[in-house]
Amino acid sequence: MKRMLYYMERDFRRWLRGRVNVLSTLILPAAWLIFVGLALPIRFTDNYLDFIAPGILVLTMLGASLQGGSLLMFDKVLGYLQKFLALPAPRESILFGKILFITLRGLIQATVILAIAILLGANFLNPALIASIYAVLFIFGILLSSVMATIALKVEDHDSYAAINAMVSMPLFFTSSALMPYDQMPGWLAAIARLNPVSYAIDAIRDLQAGVFPATTLLGLLIGAALVLLVSVMVFRRATV
Repeated sequence: MKRMLYYMERDFRRWLRGRVNVLSTLILPAAWLIFVGLALPIRFTDNYLDFIAPGILVLTMLGASLQGGSLLMFDKVLGYLQKFLALPAPRESILFGKILFITLRGLIQATVILAIAILLGANFLNPALIASIYAVLFIFGILLSSVMATIALKVEDHDSYAAINAMVSMPLFFTSSALMPYDQMPGWLAAIARLNPVSYAIDAIRDLQAGVFPATTLLGLLIGAALVLLVSVMVFRRATV
């Protein structure tokens, strides 16, 4: 645990030194929340801000997770990862420290978006609801950051990782339930959206908003996160870079 926290602290220090990067990761989700949540004339709900806010929160975690894999990619390209793997600390501590940093960074960004949503009038004032939202976002962050860390370990260079990132990010978001409910989608899109892990996280938060505990959805996210993390650990143990 101590070694994992050291690796996490290293990434936090590096992230906080890049102030432009910190601001840029907050501006885009905030723009989506303000310009889409308040500006679009949506007819299927009386309060589109309440509807889209869960999608923007999950989008924030998605962006943080996808960008997080590039941190491992840079360590690999610059030679730091080779040195870390040669240390006596268990390899899992490197992976877990990276995943924990990526997830906590996403939660910090989501906190800002949540505060903006509340100021704009979204109904997130229940402390139990906020705590449950953080739990969903944390599980989702573990799932996605584990996937991207594994991909970063397998690809050869940063350009390849950036290409995969671009290929994954937009389809995951736009084939989810972030912008509209399933009954407003074409049939083929609704079928894809119901299988999208982004939709699982968004639907879980919307169920919590409605006062329903999404046991099945949370169980699916937990199982998915556990399986992906297990695969990531196995890949990391065999890594030779």
